[in-house]
Amino acid sequence: MRRCYLVCYDIRDPKRLRRVHKAMKGYGEPWQFSVFFCVLKNIDRVRMQTDLETEMNQRDDQILVIDMGGDEEAARNAAVVLGQSMKPADSGMVVV
Repeated sequence: MRRCYLVCYDIRDPKRLRRVHKAMKGYGEPWQFSVFFCVLKNIDRVRMQTDLETEMNQRDDQILVIDMGGDEEAARNAAVVLGQSMKPADSGMVVV
């Protein structure tokens, strides 16, 4: 069963920030540079957390993982965007 997560991070070092951002690109879609929306199985959430704990400095950095529930549409609709609208979700398909 998949659940939706909002992952937000505050990484103090630019090198660690890039590594955390790169890791997060493997788990979800960026809503902002430091905010990702993820739809994950429980095992993938655990893997993501392990990867993030490896990349971050737990004394200086902070990562917030918010469980938004199992209904992806409701989770997406719960977000309110002020200013520029978000880009549509990438389906992952490439047309050649």
